[in-house]
Amino acid sequence: MITITGSTTTTLENHREIIDLCVEHSLRSRGEPGCLMHNIHIDCEDPSRLFFYELWQDDQAVSKHFEVAESLEFVQRLTRLVGSRPEMKIYRTAELSPGELR
Repeated sequence: MITITGSTTTTLENHREIIDLCVEHSLRSRGEPGCLMHNIHIDCEDPSRLFFYELWQDDQAVSKHFEVAESLEFVQRLTRLVGSRPEMKIYRTAELSPGELR
């Protein structure tokens, strides 16, 4: 499984436009093969900070997601609105049961 986290910061002037753009991207991404979860959250401590949390089945699903024209357009539009590329980190993950932590 692949976990992707990301974040970006909005301003008062572009907050609503950026949230709408991010929600549109998340909704579309959830329909892609191999997408297990794709959500955008508002940081409770800093409402101008948006946080992405994504789970993907495997590397191939993530690669295809990054090749989708709408995904490329999303990053370009978000970068223009914010003034910098969103931060992103990609992790290989494995689900553990609580018993495996002992």
